[in-house]
Amino acid sequence: MPLTDLHVPVKEPAKSSSFHRQRGFTLVEVLVSLVVLSIGLLGMAKLILVSSHSNDSAYMRSQATALAYEMLDNMRANVAAAEAHSYDTAMSSMPAAPTSCVQTGTACTPTQLALWDVYSWKQHLSAAVTYGALPSGTASVVTSTSTPVTATIIVQWDDSSATAALQQAVGQTPTTAAVPMKVTLQSVLQ
Repeated sequence: MPLTDLHVPVKEPAKSSSFHRQRGFTLVEVLVSLVVLSIGLLGMAKLILVSSHSNDSAYMRSQATALAYEMLDNMRANVAAAEAHSYDTAMSSMPAAPTSCVQTGTACTPTQLALWDVYSWKQHLSAAVTYGALPSGTASVVTSTSTPVTATIIVQWDDSSATAALQQAVGQTPTTAAVPMKVTLQSVLQ
């Protein structure tokens, strides 16, 4: 017999039955992956929400600080009236509109300028549509009677919306009561 006619049967390797079962992902594995991804995305959304409300609260605090420094600058520019307590104002009072020597072009006395500064500052502090105003914003100014003259400026506002949102974000029951926040600035005038 020629060598070419020789046929030796070659045994093929046995195929494992588990080889066919592990070709791809099962539907259960895909669904579990989607659930894990969804939980992660919800956590990220909550983190962004909390961060946003914290930024709102920090923005209001920086606005209150800027408003307090604005009044301090006005007092330092008009030291005579500040030492005479013309800038002193209570927390809940809104001064009446003074006769404006500022807009008429006539020279203002230090007391008139102080009354105008306090009035326009309090208007800006609580105005609803003014950029930089604070919700339910109010303030007080007290100057000392001792030397050196010290000015204490307190700016207060309602931070309940940011506080309630933060409480809700961390799973607490939001409070509906007003949450007053305040910034106190104390400085020697001269």
